[in-house]
Amino acid sequence: MRRLRRTSGSKGAVFLLLILMILVAVTVFLVLSLRTNAIDENLKSDRVIKTLFVMEDRNQVLFTDVFIYYPVSQRGALIDILGNTGAIFQSIGRVDRIDAIYTERGIDAYKSEIEKLIGMQIPFHVVMNLDQFDELTDLLGGMKVFVPSPVDVKNDEGTRWLLPSGAVTLDGDKIKTYLTYRKSDESDDDVEDRRQNVMIAFLSALKQNAPVMLKKDNFAVYAKKMSANIEGDSLYRLMREIANVDADRLVPQWITGSKRVVDGKELLFPYYDGQLIKDVVRQTTNSLISLDETGTNRIYVLEIQNGTSVQGLARNTSALLQSAGYDVLSTLNADKNDYEKTVIINHIGNAEVAKNLGDFIHCENILEESVQSEAAGLDASSNVDFTIILGKDFDGRYVR
Repeated sequence: MRRLRRTSGSKGAVFLLLILMILVAVTVFLVLSLRTNAIDENLKSDRVIKTLFVMEDRNQVLFTDVFIYYPVSQRGALIDILGNTGAIFQSIGRVDRIDAIYTERGIDAYKSEIEKLIGMQIPFHVVMNLDQFDELTDLLGGMKVFVPSPVDVKNDEGTRWLLPSGAVTLDGDKIKTYLTYRKSDESDDDVEDRRQNVMIAFLSALKQNAPVMLKKDNFAVYAKKMSANIEGDSLYRLMREIANVDADRLVPQWITGSKRVVDGKELLFPYYDGQLIKDVVRQTTNSLISLDETGTNRIYVLEIQNGTSVQGLARNTSALLQSAGYDVLSTLNADKNDYEKTVIINHIGNAEVAKNLGDFIHCENILEESVQSEAAGLDASSNVDFTIILGKDFDGRYVR
């Protein structure tokens, strides 16, 4: 009897242990599944992937881009967040440069303020410091950029910067020079353009090196050169998606505004209390997911005519539309200055792109060239895709 009880007890213990092991295994499986599915669901719940890329050196931001990518068409857009963008930022409780938030509060607060600025949630962020980017550049076989003229300058500390000219592939050390040198005759815009070239070169290098980088055994080496809010398999899948982007068609867009000096700092305050950049980001995102691929095939060329007596209206509207990614070939006065209603004339017959343009300025008065060209004195062989004639109903931002 005693042996029977001991045997039964042993079997019971084994049975309980087996149940416990099964529960642990199921729990681990569910945790891993939920973690895996979280990134999948994030990518599936939104038609575009939004990632914040930050390049920094010694806790100072060199450049920041919001990368918006639509995997279906492999098309993407870059929104350049200028470091001197100014506002009253809640996270630091004062008016300052937006990049001061990164230095003082870190990436999470910085990302949060950028989300408020552009009116869009950004699920992912990737931070690369300059030394890591040096090593990552070498892992990717260098980055191809265009240097218009040879660089041979010294900084105040006596460091000499040397770069060849032309379309060149720079190694990690040279890409650091490209990102940090500054000539005495360069403007802030020149430096910003150069740094945006590096972001485009980086995305292009990801695409070219994807077969090697995305091998499971190799990816961990590349991942160590980036700091992200996701890791492991989630970061791998994100980079796998991003590496498909058509980098040749990426055109950076940027914040436009008026510059004012505050506490000794020149800050850029976005136009229309920040509403313009939100509209630009929304329109850019909508164009990426447009069913008609011609909506994102190229940059569209505009002619803007002032059909009112308001001085400078066409010129100011040109800056507005250039910030939205359009190319303005010319601004001029219309054939008369008493147009009551603003009109968009579609020279290329693309109704969807014309509607996107109209939505941006709230103009529903869109006409085909054959209807309006003669009345407006337009040349049917014009080199522009759309002509906008501004009327009295245009307030400088919207048609009212």
